[in-house]
Amino acid sequence: MYLQHFGIKEFPFSITPDTSFFFSSDGSQEALNTLLIAVRTGEGFIKITGEVGTGKTMLCRKLMTNLERDFKVAYIPNPYLEPHSLFMELASELGVDVATTERLDQHQLLKALTKKLLEIIRNGKHVVICLDEAQAMPIETLEALRLLTNLETEKRKLLQVIIFGQPELEEKLNHPSIRQLKQRIAFDYHLTALSRDELDYYVHHRLGVAGYQGGRLFSPLALWMLQHKTKRIPRLVNILAHKSMLNAFGKGNKIVSVFDVLVASNDTASLRQPRWIKRLSFFLALLIGGSIISLGWVYLQ
Repeated sequence: MYLQHFGIKEFPFSITPDTSFFFSSDGSQEALNTLLIAVRTGEGFIKITGEVGTGKTMLCRKLMTNLERDFKVAYIPNPYLEPHSLFMELASELGVDVATTERLDQHQLLKALTKKLLEIIRNGKHVVICLDEAQAMPIETLEALRLLTNLETEKRKLLQVIIFGQPELEEKLNHPSIRQLKQRIAFDYHLTALSRDELDYYVHHRLGVAGYQGGRLFSPLALWMLQHKTKRIPRLVNILAHKSMLNAFGKGNKIVSVFDVLVASNDTASLRQPRWIKRLSFFLALLIGGSIISLGWVYLQ
């Protein structure tokens, strides 16, 4: 009934990283272009950072769909693994016989991976490893990954690594024990929030992909409030926009108002302001309001 009410075919603001909803903002498109150029050079590590919810996982999935058939991609969504477990995960992703690798120690496992990588290279493919949430990776595992990238033929590396992580990743890479890894980062990009102009386009882009063909669904004030509450972080925009539409649907309205966004934000823990901030804002409003009234009275006198 919700979909029929708004004339859409699917939920437009799901937080699942569906690449059909990828929005080419200035930042995300520049980051994607950087990645596509970097993977074709075949040198060094590539690093993408960004705050929570800025679209790192979506960018990673979009990159994988854009790579041609001559790329073999290993995707590790949760790299909080010790070195041997990471190698096991990579072996599984690259098609190494897992039943065999379970009995191997780390040195033997590395040899099995090298053999598989050489086989993939001989078949004319490039190997790319995408590590999401890399800020959670233990330092010893990052170092083991660097050692894995030492593998090379006379002309090229056997694999390339792209690490996606939150800003805390920068602090981890500054650790003295992995300074060699940081030196190997040939390309890097930092994702930021949407710009003020992009938010409106982002909302209408996702509605259009979902099949919406009507007029403006979010009122101008609703969009302003959406921008104010979410600070233009895509994931927060998705959460709040979805809940705002649910609130409008519950009242039988086909236009999302500013009040729908306010109700939705008060019902969202990640957007709810602490009570002391609300009280401070209230008293500041009273203070400012009182000052304006006093100035007006003096002027009239």
